[in-house]
Amino acid sequence: MAVDTARFAADAAGEPRDDSARLDKENRLKFDFVRKVRDALDEGERDRVYDLVEPLHPADIADLFELLNSDERQELARAITDLLSAEVIAELNDWVREQLFEDLPAEDLAEIAEQLETDDAVAMLEDLDEADQQAVLAELDPEDRAAIESALAYPEETAGRLMSRDFVAARADMTVGQLTDYLSTSPQLATEFWEVFIVDARHHPIGTCALSWILRAPRHIALGDVMKRDQTLIPVGMDQEEVALRFQKYALISAAVVDDAGRLVGQITVDDVVHIIQEEAGEDALLLSGAGDGDINEPLQATIRTRMWWLFINLGTAVLASAVVALFESTITRLVTLAVLMPIVTGMGGNAATQTMTVTVRALATNQLTSSNTWRMIAREWWIASANGWGLGLLMAVTCQVIYHDWWLSLVLLLAMILNSLNAGLSGVLIPIGLNRLKIDPAVTSTVFVTTMTDTFGFFFFLGLADLFNLGG
Repeated sequence: MAVDTARFAADAAGEPRDDSARLDKENRLKFDFVRKVRDALDEGERDRVYDLVEPLHPADIADLFELLNSDERQELARAITDLLSAEVIAELNDWVREQLFEDLPAEDLAEIAEQLETDDAVAMLEDLDEADQQAVLAELDPEDRAAIESALAYPEETAGRLMSRDFVAARADMTVGQLTDYLSTSPQLATEFWEVFIVDARHHPIGTCALSWILRAPRHIALGDVMKRDQTLIPVGMDQEEVALRFQKYALISAAVVDDAGRLVGQITVDDVVHIIQEEAGEDALLLSGAGDGDINEPLQATIRTRMWWLFINLGTAVLASAVVALFESTITRLVTLAVLMPIVTGMGGNAATQTMTVTVRALATNQLTSSNTWRMIAREWWIASANGWGLGLLMAVTCQVIYHDWWLSLVLLLAMILNSLNAGLSGVLIPIGLNRLKIDPAVTSTVFVTTMTDTFGFFFFLGLADLFNLGG
């Protein structure tokens, strides 16, 4: 990938910018500024558009594209063509980038890809269909094409897709002076790196040297004498979520990626991991709700399709819960008050289960919950559910007694809330754990099963106890 060294010199020489006219206190583009850009686009004044956008940081230009509608994005791209740098492309939302690129010829896409770091180029190309992807690859120079094709060969969301092949490696017998001379004269270095990987004759990483160490060490000392031997190696096939956990656990700035033979093939840096953490956190929350990608730039048809399918599944669970209610139709007929109180039992059970399920899914995702502490987690949620059931159950029983003056009805409500609270607590922890053991993502499917358990058994406990005590009989 091309190295843009000119921008570093420009940034160093530039004067501090006053962005108050464009950005608010929370560093977001102001409404008035976006409106000015829109007005200039509507009037076809491309020069004015360029003048407005040119002072923006690449990340803010990417935000501007996301704030505009699809037609305006195309016009903006035509007006600021030479401002569409690699930094802007890398910061663009996936859906917005895909829409911008769908009308560009393969040679233009190849030119953009060659400006990007390998991992960013891969992220750009993996969204294209196979034919367009091959057309763009054919336009790349052999070296870039080989690097990108190698990365695309790895499964999605693995270290192989995420890593950058731009890194600095050196032999252990090199001196600090030889390394610093190489770093200052070589034109093909990575644009950003924080440490140098020390490798043996087989290109296996054996240690690292932070740049701060290199700058402070005497020139005659060998790298093998100052390198840090303990390092965290990332297997090329590791899931990106596990990569992020390792960075978080060991406070890494960068890490070496190794292939199956243990050879150094790339590096992952903390800026890549920040994006992963953000994506994974949002992804799990959205999967629990069935909201799809949850991206406001996602095509409308795709969003409708995803949400409707999830709601269709939940409709099935609602029908099952209704079938349980139908079994006790005669009981409800004898005491209509039961119909008033039923939603309280199931609703509180559902809320409690959602709390437990969310905590469990997060604990599984962050490796806080493992086989070593599973039973402790189950016992913990059992006691929490018991306390919640008794506390809320007693409160509702007293309220029921004050309103309806029926001791048996109050007792049934108390017992039903205790039982469904225990059911909710156990369901919220056992279902995600069970799905995880079956290698099924608990964030995707837990909600359906947990909702079914709390609704169905909530109705069963309440109406079954009412029938057992012959309320209204």
